[in-house]
Amino acid sequence: MRLRSLTAAVCLGLAPFAQAQDKEIDMCVFDLIGSSGDQYALVEDYAIDMRDKGIEFNLEPYTDEGVAMSAFSAGDCDALAATDLRIRRYNEFTGTLSAVGAIPSYEHLEMVLAAINKPSASKYMNEGDYEIAGIFPLGAAYLFVVDRAMDTVEDLAGKRIATLDHHPDAVHMVNYVNASVEPSGITDFGGKFNNRSVDAAYAPGWAYDALELYRGVGDDGGVVDYPLGQLTMQVVVRDDVLTDDEAQTSREVAFDHFDTAIERVKEYEKDIPEESWIAIPDSDIADYQEMFRQNRIELRDGVDEDGNDVPEVYHGEMLTLLRKVRCRINPGASECTASDRE
Repeated sequence: MRLRSLTAAVCLGLAPFAQAQDKEIDMCVFDLIGSSGDQYALVEDYAIDMRDKGIEFNLEPYTDEGVAMSAFSAGDCDALAATDLRIRRYNEFTGTLSAVGAIPSYEHLEMVLAAINKPSASKYMNEGDYEIAGIFPLGAAYLFVVDRAMDTVEDLAGKRIATLDHHPDAVHMVNYVNASVEPSGITDFGGKFNNRSVDAAYAPGWAYDALELYRGVGDDGGVVDYPLGQLTMQVVVRDDVLTDDEAQTSREVAFDHFDTAIERVKEYEKDIPEESWIAIPDSDIADYQEMFRQNRIELRDGVDEDGNDVPEVYHGEMLTLLRKVRCRINPGASECTASDRE
């Protein structure tokens, strides 16, 4: 009887500890395709790994990113997985990962994510009442055009470009090249491109098949083979949902899925026919990079070269990190010694 009482006391003593290790969190997950989409699958794999860490995410798919955002704002979920273009409102630092032309390759991207997922960078993951708990690569965004003759910046002048209405840096870039902004949403820009009511649109490689952008490309169009930016899916949580240690673990678990995610991205890019890619001459790349750099500086400082106000979109310390990564890979680039380097 005494042994039974002792055993019961021990079990009761361990009960609060066991309960503390079992945390459930509702997460709204955006994926255009829903629960059968690749983005949802990526988050699902991450959630399975987090279960081994004592955290159970209950995933709810949303095919409309705006609705997912509203559900998170309303408290229907305490975590949100969405594109960095939307997450930027919760964290300007990680939201700057998609800065125009700032991450030229997946090698650069891996170096950047490795750096910001270290514990020493955790202070940048908190902003206000929210914290970034994971970042996943979704692939580079490319310019899809209906006419492959549009292969220089000058060719874009006067052309209609489907531009996400919640993407102020893209709006600025379109205006910068004297093209015409066609306000669009993530659910309708593909249709506009495919029925050729616009001359161009930007999207990751997977959209070629998933959104049937090959219809808009047709026989005369193509995909400009130069990354305009790197899209990521980010998990944001309310700041009181995870402890500091749990949040750091979550970011590291998400980064563990980098290779798998990039392999999937590259497979989609390989599915785009070789003849559909439009190569940029090496002689023009330096000019593109400098144009992008000047745009980033304007969107960091909130003023253009003429002294006009523009949106302050980019986080200066993230831009500096991105520049250091680019210069580590290409130390001879002119930007590395420029007096106005980021």
